[in-house]
Amino acid sequence: MSQFAENLKKLPGISHLAAIRLLDAEGNEVAVIENKTGSQGSVAVYNHLAQTYGAITPDAARKGLELYAEHTEDARQHPGKHPNIDRLTALIEEKRTLRIKHVFAV
Repeated sequence: MSQFAENLKKLPGISHLAAIRLLDAEGNEVAVIENKTGSQGSVAVYNHLAQTYGAITPDAARKGLELYAEHTEDARQHPGKHPNIDRLTALIEEKRTLRIKHVFAV
């Protein structure tokens, strides 16, 4: 099993979430991560970071890159392949913070 898969097992469940909306400092939506196959791991990571740090701060982004484990290096080698990891890298480089708005499953 990959390190990322192991890390996901330790994070809070996300079955109550339909998506996570990411908002910039002005409150504009910059991205949505849906709780669906292929992005469930990112929903879990971003949800955990928001619960732990209150927002996706540069420090939270650094922790997120650790949680993504082997996928972080793959993202560095292939920009654009992992947009949710690329976003964390950009937040660190640009010293920006994103707020999260949870979209709950019905």
